[in-house]
This record gives sequence, structure tokens and C-alpha cells, in this order.
Amino acid sequence: MAETVRRWRNRPEGSNWGEFGEDDEIGRLNLITPERVLAAAKEIRDGLSFCLSLPLNLPGGGRGSRQPPKLFATGEPESPRMNHHMTEYPGISDVLCDDAVVLTLQYSTQWDGLCHVGHLFDANGDGVDEPVYYNGWRAGIDVKSHEEGGAHRLGIQTYAEKGVQTRGVMFDFHRHFGPGRRAVSYDDLMSVIDKDKIEVAPGDIMVIHSGFGQTLVDFAGEPDPAVLRTLGAELDGGDDRLLKWVSESGVAAIAADTAAVETFRRPREAGPKLKPLLPLHELCLFKIGVPLGEYWYLTPLATALAARGRTGFMLTAPPLRLPGAVGSPLTPIGTI
Repeated sequence: MAETVRRWRNRPEGSNWGEFGEDDEIGRLNLITPERVLAAAKEIRDGLSFCLSLPLNLPGGGRGSRQPPKLFATGEPESPRMNHHMTEYPGISDVLCDDAVVLTLQYSTQWDGLCHVGHLFDANGDGVDEPVYYNGWRAGIDVKSHEEGGAHRLGIQTYAEKGVQTRGVMFDFHRHFGPGRRAVSYDDLMSVIDKDKIEVAPGDIMVIHSGFGQTLVDFAGEPDPAVLRTLGAELDGGDDRLLKWVSESGVAAIAADTAAVETFRRPREAGPKLKPLLPLHELCLFKIGVPLGEYWYLTPLATALAARGRTGFMLTAPPLRLPGAVGSPLTPIGTI
């Protein structure tokens, strides 16, 4: 019988590769157990549900290669199926609308797949860095071009198949720090946890409200980049103590109403050793398998929770079950 060749010999320091199985593709979503779903259900006391998605044509404008969705009618150009009287069937009264969309999957409210960000790492232990993703899945072998089927491993459909439904925990940075841009440190985070008496259990999803999403709604598709650059409290990915807390907390995922969950700091100069551009993304997506959600719409839910002195709620947030995709829009629902 042939010996099984392990996919990787080395795993990154601080990672959990292999701990959910050699072939795991969903990371800490594995911590969403039936017990955590039942705990989430107990957060439903008022029967109020909140849509946590922006309209998918927001933030508005182009974002480099990410463009707003384009809707168009199906059918032939000379006979588009919008308000289409179906005369091909004589004697009927039906009028049909049918459409399609070209959709950038990470333009608006979205989940990052675990293959969204990989890193150069010596997984083979041969002294050569190579591009790999969470749990040692390989670029070009497991994650391919879309002409070759896209992400054969770590595709976004794995989240949908898991069924992302668990207890959400609101971290209301807007209420504590105001609307301005801020890199939230470990000490800042501990202050919020203490003041709001937040309790986080393994399998919960951390949800961060900064008010940024509400600003995008208020701009109504015509955002002012100069204003947006001054707004939004995000996690400080450069704070090692904060990264350690994320790793040890057991959170299954992190979602925020901002563009990146963590503050973006472009490196000033190249050093002798390669470094991650986004350290929180490296930890979450590459090392420990924690999905990241961006551009969520959280203000109405955060307001309702604050009025009740609560932070916990039931969160239902599956992506599209789109095989091979790297990310996905979604319409999360928070229920209290």
C-alpha cells in the first residue's frame, strides 16, 4: 500500500493547520457546533430581524478592478425579457421579466474565502518559499485559474455548505470611539469588552460596528473618498497582543462595516524579510482559518442592541453556494 504523502511539512508559527483535519477547508467555522447554534437561538427575545447587507450597488463608484453590479435583461437584444408579452404563446396574457447580472463578488457586503489571501511560505521544509493558503493548500494545484475551475479547495461554497449560523457578538466601536478613523489596539478592545460586559465563546462571530456602513448608505452611491479616509475604527493588525487575543478567543469569524476589518498601513520600505501587508488577514485567513466579512451594514442592529443593553444576537450569514469562488456577497440577518 502506497504511503500517503503529507501536503506540508512545516506550518506557520501560530497556525492551527491540521487541527481540524488534514483536508479541512473551513477553519474555525468548525467551532460552530449545534450547541453554539442553540446558544444563538436563545438570543432571540424580541423577534426583531435586521438586514446586515448594504445594497449591493454600494459603496458606489469603481474600486479598481472591483466594479458595481450590472443588471441586464435576458433574451435577445431585439427582444429583451423585461415587460415582455409572451406572444410566442398565442392567446395568453402573461408579461415576463427575467434578468441576469455581472457581479464583482467582493464589491459590497461580502465574505472573504480562505483562499482570498495566501502567503509565500516554506511549507515543504526545503528552504524554498512558495505560494500556499490555509492548511497548506497550494496555488496552482488546489487553487487554480477560473479557466481551470477556480478554487478546487477552500472555495466559498464550503462556508455555505457548513451553514453559517451562530451567535453574533456586537463590538460597537462607533459608540465608544466615535466615527473617526482609529486603529483599535488590544487595550482599546479590552476597554470595550469591560464596559459592555462582552462575553465571547468559541464559535461566536465577532461583529464590529464603526458607523462606516451607515456613511456609505448616506452617500447613496456617490461617496467622497476624502471623507471616507477619515472614518472607521478598525482593528490594529500591527498590535501583536490583539492578534494573540483573536487567536485565543475562539471566534469563528470576524465581520465589520469597514472595507478591510483592519487598518491599512502601506510599508515604508522593503526589508530583508518579506512581511504581510495586512497582518490580521495573514493570521485569520492564512494561519487559523477565520473568515473575514467586510462592508456589512450594522448601524440599526447596533442601535437596537445598545438600547437594550445587549451585545449578543443570532446571526445567519451564509454566502452564495458558488463552487470555486474566492469570495461572495451575502445578505446576513441579525435577530434579537
